[in-house]
Amino acid sequence: MTDAPTPTLPHCPPAYPPTGASATLKQFKEDFVVTELPLQPPSGAGEHLWLEVEKNGANTAFVAQQLAAAAGVKDWDVGYAGLKDRYALTRQGFSLYFPKGEAPDLTQLQHPEFRVLSQSRHLKKLRPGDLQGNRFRIVLRDVMGDRGAIEANLQAVAAQGVPNYFGPQRFGFEGGNVEQGRAMLAREIRVRNPKKKGLYLSAVRSFVFNEVLALRIQQRLWGQTLPGDMLDAAGLPTGPLWGRGRVTSTDRAQALEHAVAERHASLCDGLEHAGLEQERRSLVARPADLAWEWPQADQLVLSFFLPAGTYATSVLAEILRAVEPQRQAENEPPAVE
Repeated sequence: MTDAPTPTLPHCPPAYPPTGASATLKQFKEDFVVTELPLQPPSGAGEHLWLEVEKNGANTAFVAQQLAAAAGVKDWDVGYAGLKDRYALTRQGFSLYFPKGEAPDLTQLQHPEFRVLSQSRHLKKLRPGDLQGNRFRIVLRDVMGDRGAIEANLQAVAAQGVPNYFGPQRFGFEGGNVEQGRAMLAREIRVRNPKKKGLYLSAVRSFVFNEVLALRIQQRLWGQTLPGDMLDAAGLPTGPLWGRGRVTSTDRAQALEHAVAERHASLCDGLEHAGLEQERRSLVARPADLAWEWPQADQLVLSFFLPAGTYATSVLAEILRAVEPQRQAENEPPAVE
């Protein structure tokens, strides 16, 4: 079977009726506050320095480089659990491998775009995914639309959650990572850089997952468990992260997943031959402690917690259309996670 043309970005239909509302997102960096919740606190002893860092206008990789230079360690000796948006006020953890000697006091480090709030010792390096999740506080300005429709969708999201789509930042500017991944798997280009190769594989894999989730929403099957569904620890249905091995779903759920795999046969075959193993990801993301208020008639403030690997963009998309003027002007995709 011939593949359907791969679009630049996956189509991600909403789960709830569109409100028709819009708002400005991140007019100021302080309008988007993200606090990372670690899996565990530092033990106070070990070969690694664990830092709590507040960023304001800097991306995660840049801060990691600055910390490495200040401590006199190699870039690869710095760890962090997840990437955080540059256009936000964020708090997240970093680790530095510093096994011997007296560690520098990095809380004294002066930089206009970040500051080290605290440091302690721990036994191991921070790795990607080593976090419970993130707590968000989001100020939406210039809100236009029916407040009743917005409130109705907020209540639905609080009760039932949102589609657990991978966010647009996973796919790069205008979906470029998906196209690069497709070309790489088709051997039209050769990618030698391991990080770029991993980035492109992840984008393709995420694209296929989003396509499965989108099909379930289009068929009005997102909010229910199908015969043959594999469930996560919370009892919610999961979708495939494509790779080598048998699809573990069965029956009707497997038939739906195979329909998507046939539509994108070369992508799925390429992911299998790239050495990735079949995995599963929840189709539903449930924000915890979702609360909202209207400080002004055209201003909406949201607060909620999301577990690791889920995206705040998925919550916002079910409520209104959020526009980021600064991000659009700089041709950079949103990085809300």
